[in-house]
Amino acid sequence: MKQLRKSFTNKVNTFKILFIICVFSFHFSGKAQVNWTSNGDSYFKLEEHQLVTYTLPHHDVKTVISKEQLTPAGKSEPLEVKHFSFSEDQQKILLFTNTKKVWRLNTKGDYWVFNFKTNTLSQIGRTLPPSSLKFAKFSPDGNTIAYVSGNNLYSEDYASGNIQALTTDGTVSLINGTFDWAYEEEFACRDGFRWSPDSKSIAYWQIDASAIKKFFMINNTDSIYAQIIPLEYPKVGESPSACKVGVVNLSNAKTTWMDVPGDPSQNYLVRMEFIPRTNDLLIQQLNRKQNQSKLFIADPLSGSTKMIQEESDIAWVDLFQLGNTYALDYINNFSFIEETNSILWASEKDGWRHLYKISLEGKPEVLITKGEFDVIDIKHINSKEGYVYYLASPDNATQKYLYKTNLNGKGENELLSPKSLKGTHDYSFSSNGTYAQHTFTNHYTPFTREFITVADHKALSEKESIAFQINKLEVKPTTEFFRIKTADDVEMDGWMVKPTNFDPTKKYPVVFFVYSEPAMTTVNDTFTAGRNRFYDGNMADDGYLYISLDNRGTPAPKGREWRKSIYKKIGVININDQAKAAQEILKWDFVDAERVAVWGHSGGGSATLNLMFRYPEIYKTGIALAAVANQLTYDNIYQERYMGLPQENMEDFRVGSPITYAKKLEGNLLYIHGTGDDNVHYQNAELLLNELIKYNKQFQFMPYPNRSHGIREGEGTLKHLSTLYTNYLKLHCPPGGR
Repeated sequence: MKQLRKSFTNKVNTFKILFIICVFSFHFSGKAQVNWTSNGDSYFKLEEHQLVTYTLPHHDVKTVISKEQLTPAGKSEPLEVKHFSFSEDQQKILLFTNTKKVWRLNTKGDYWVFNFKTNTLSQIGRTLPPSSLKFAKFSPDGNTIAYVSGNNLYSEDYASGNIQALTTDGTVSLINGTFDWAYEEEFACRDGFRWSPDSKSIAYWQIDASAIKKFFMINNTDSIYAQIIPLEYPKVGESPSACKVGVVNLSNAKTTWMDVPGDPSQNYLVRMEFIPRTNDLLIQQLNRKQNQSKLFIADPLSGSTKMIQEESDIAWVDLFQLGNTYALDYINNFSFIEETNSILWASEKDGWRHLYKISLEGKPEVLITKGEFDVIDIKHINSKEGYVYYLASPDNATQKYLYKTNLNGKGENELLSPKSLKGTHDYSFSSNGTYAQHTFTNHYTPFTREFITVADHKALSEKESIAFQINKLEVKPTTEFFRIKTADDVEMDGWMVKPTNFDPTKKYPVVFFVYSEPAMTTVNDTFTAGRNRFYDGNMADDGYLYISLDNRGTPAPKGREWRKSIYKKIGVININDQAKAAQEILKWDFVDAERVAVWGHSGGGSATLNLMFRYPEIYKTGIALAAVANQLTYDNIYQERYMGLPQENMEDFRVGSPITYAKKLEGNLLYIHGTGDDNVHYQNAELLLNELIKYNKQFQFMPYPNRSHGIREGEGTLKHLSTLYTNYLKLHCPPGGR
């Protein structure tokens, strides 16, 4: 948090520090969404080992489950509840505790049920291994609970506690009711089963990863002898895990498999859900190249399927993911409109990401949103009143605002967010659409929230309002947003933080922060813009000019052509855009062209390497973390979506990979990688090192033993990494104006 300007008062400084800490939890952990009650007038919170509700508009507090009620018999301490969900009748609640990490998130643990009628607390799945249950949820009638343990699906009768194994063939590589590494990482698929509306059956995914080759990681730190860690990881060019959907009947534990056309090992099943008020399933299939999507309605009794919609793109069809994909309870469901037996569907087929109403009865589709802008996210569907609420930003791709329009496709796009608040807005609507939590931030305003009535977009009280909170802040802007046009006539958004006490007559070193790939933008008008969590100190106070730019191919709301121009050109078009923009920036009078550094993590690490190797005349110093040095080492879902199949266009992979140009290194390179990285494998580091050694290229290398992709595990890791990063930057790209 030392990035905060030293000139701020202690009071404001302390306030900002606390707010930034909250922001990283709030923005990246999935806690931005409010846990609304079913009636929509209240919301739940876990506070001081109790579950409470706050009832609007006055935020009246009521204890739902006390600390004593959350304490199991014979124990002195209450459960540490990480997540909870109610039965439909609200008479029972599932409590998730004692959690353990699976890949990205803590998705397995123990579950307890609190019964409000009997005031009892009981654990489910007691005969199964501790901390092994995943995604437990009540049947619609509330009598049965289903969950996954050991890659098998189970049901448990609440009254008797009888546990029934609905599948028994689950293994490390045959996965029932959840997903393998690649599906979770690239499709955000985690919870792999759905209850039928009549509570008599469960639909579930089965992933067969048995044909997937194992990638072996080595743990050298936890025992005298090295431990081999096998990981089913489909590299680009390798066939995906075979996937199918089955429906198991609880009465006899027999599964009927859905007959979805196509080779299961050459297609993906990315969405599956029961259609409301029916026992039919709606399933979305993507082909292996992910440039063709098909929707099927499936009959769970016979397994027969009927295709009702098809879409294709010469690049890829986006799997439009709503909300925060890193939330524990994130489920990539369809957006149903029950009144018209249809779904809301996002498509870029007219050049912009718009919403369409797709009938499940064969009626013509209806375009809902119109104009030269992208829908960023759907926030709420009020089908009774006939409106959809969504985020968009037609005039500034770095920001987000709330709009609404009619579901019948005949309405205008109506801006609801206050025009006076320029920046990034987000919303969590109550279940009945009466209230919403409204959050706001921009580059000089910390993440601030208010509860509003949706009808007039007004705060519930003046003191709670965002406007009132902002008026009390003494924070001044330090980040500037700008646009720059390259010699190729590409206009890019960027931000920069100038040195404290900036003197335009002096020349300053510039540090570029890059990501540049289709998974993420870096230029967003939020309070975290301009921050560098790895720098030990304050870059502005030390005299650095800090800049980031979003090139073509990043997922900014600038239309299909902007985003998909990078198809088969990762490592080419993004690198060219970044370098051409840097060339324009180096023309600024206050930039020292001899002190230019670049850094990034993951895809940003790859971009850093490519920029250092291919444009040594621009970038003199680079710090790359966890980079994909060779595109052939990364997973098939991500790499094939954006690059195609290496069997068909291998040259594109070679041309886009940093390792191809390693022999051109001239500047100062610091390369950092965790040896336990299950995402971008440590293999990339050793391949790159071999190439640099081959051509006698001198560099600095720091492996972090047994650390994963985020390089955050282990005592002292962040401090060490921050010190290493900062010292290297100061040594090779000295700060201060000259």
